[in-house]
Amino acid sequence: MIDQIKARLNQIKNPATGATFEAENRWQHIAMDGDKLVAQYNRDGISPAEKRVIEGEIQKALGDLMVVDNIMVKTTSSQSQDVFKALDKQGEAPTKAPETQPAQIKAGHGTIDKKKPVPGVGKIIAIGSGKGGVGKSTFTSNLALSLAKKGHKVGIIDADIYGPSLPMIFGKRDEKPRSNSEKKIIPVEAFGIKFMSFGFFINENDPVIWRGPMLGGVLNQFLFDVDWSGLDYLLIDLPPGTGDIQLSMIQNAHVDAAIVISTPQDIALLDAKKGVEMFKKLNLPVIGMVENMSSFICSSCGTEHHIFGEGGVAKAVEQLQIDFLGQVPLEIELRTGSDHGLPYMSQDQFQGRPVWTSFMNVTEKVEHFFNPNPTPANKGGFFSKILGLNK
Repeated sequence: MIDQIKARLNQIKNPATGATFEAENRWQHIAMDGDKLVAQYNRDGISPAEKRVIEGEIQKALGDLMVVDNIMVKTTSSQSQDVFKALDKQGEAPTKAPETQPAQIKAGHGTIDKKKPVPGVGKIIAIGSGKGGVGKSTFTSNLALSLAKKGHKVGIIDADIYGPSLPMIFGKRDEKPRSNSEKKIIPVEAFGIKFMSFGFFINENDPVIWRGPMLGGVLNQFLFDVDWSGLDYLLIDLPPGTGDIQLSMIQNAHVDAAIVISTPQDIALLDAKKGVEMFKKLNLPVIGMVENMSSFICSSCGTEHHIFGEGGVAKAVEQLQIDFLGQVPLEIELRTGSDHGLPYMSQDQFQGRPVWTSFMNVTEKVEHFFNPNPTPANKGGFFSKILGLNK
């Protein structure tokens, strides 16, 4: 039957050109997996509307041979504009090629391969929550800035594909990444932090209606096809949950450790505990848990209000036998900074305030986790300095 299937699929026509898939050599893979058909084609130059027409034609062509629900059609594309534009609204191509080119995302399926390091990166930290709405992206961006204040070079991967927020937090909503001469995507930079987000490749108002395996391919590209050279730390802002996106990233890349974020309330802790257990099952060391939004500090009177409960994470870490990294309270400026593209820890006027102090304390614990016995900068004394031994 597979020969009959291939013959029919080869006669599918590209609506954009009128030529058959066979003539354009579109098919990359056609095979049966049990009673299911897996067919993959190159969709360069094919718009979303034309792709839907093709899918309908495939179902019509094979409808008498097999159950439609057993037909799985995959696509790959080296042209991000074909994937991420809802309509064909591309601008004119420049007459002279620039030194950099628009970055391209391959909308293919991710694969789980042998773990490998990300070139140019010292340590990779996965930051998860198990549950959405606990302020993980705000925490991640401000932790990155805190690490930078300690002299580290830091980058972030915004892996929350369904709700990418780092472009807004860092004030780069209109940025379009470029690629260098080596076809590596150049990360966007703000406040000294390099970062990459799916939000750069889609319209803010467009929902991402993709299955997990497709997203895995994009996230894999964010790990290995972005120029992260020169980083001490790469933070991965994971999406909520414990699904295939989290698994594929952690299983593909050599991630060094994880941090789990939760609010004090029981419903958030329930999911956060699952996140901790996921990391443990993947043999990924957990640096500890952070209690975010631990309390609200009134800017007028200074009174502390425990809106989401009190001490929930401190109790949870005892049960989970992991470290407690501290509490981050709420301040109005923490929220407004994220909304207006001016992250809290980028504004030195907040130095010494409770949120500032909390982030710096968490940062010190992260540093201590990776370097528990740091060598003092002045070790060796006067003669070591003049002889150039203290470097």
